[in-house]
Amino acid sequence: MDFKKELKSSGLKKTKHRTEILEILDRSDQPIPAEDVYLDLKERGVTVNLSTVYRTLETLSDRGLATKVKISGEKRALYELNRMVHKHYLVCLECKKMMAIESCPLEGYEKKLAEKTDYLISGHRLDIYGYCPQCREKHRDEQ
Repeated sequence: MDFKKELKSSGLKKTKHRTEILEILDRSDQPIPAEDVYLDLKERGVTVNLSTVYRTLETLSDRGLATKVKISGEKRALYELNRMVHKHYLVCLECKKMMAIESCPLEGYEKKLAEKTDYLISGHRLDIYGYCPQCREKHRDEQ
């Protein structure tokens, strides 16, 4: 992905921190917390403060380049590259691993609800919580 072009079209200057953060989000297969982005930057030898990572992620989110994900019961936000794909997640209550759900089960319902209520619906969130196979297997072994 050409992050320089994406940043420019969003009205942002291309900076090393923005580009590096976008690359980290691009490589991740699930939303990640700012702290993990910070640690990844440190491992790459990029000198940056955690507060700068937070501000940059918020800016990227505000400009539509990243998506901020909030999971019920969690205090911290997670971030992912905005690939312009509508997603929902299965969330493991134990290890917090997230898996994207390929299709949207609310698409038809949203249309019917808009017709019934005369609301102009702009979006929705759906996260499904449970225990992933690895965590279930771990508990099975403990019994």
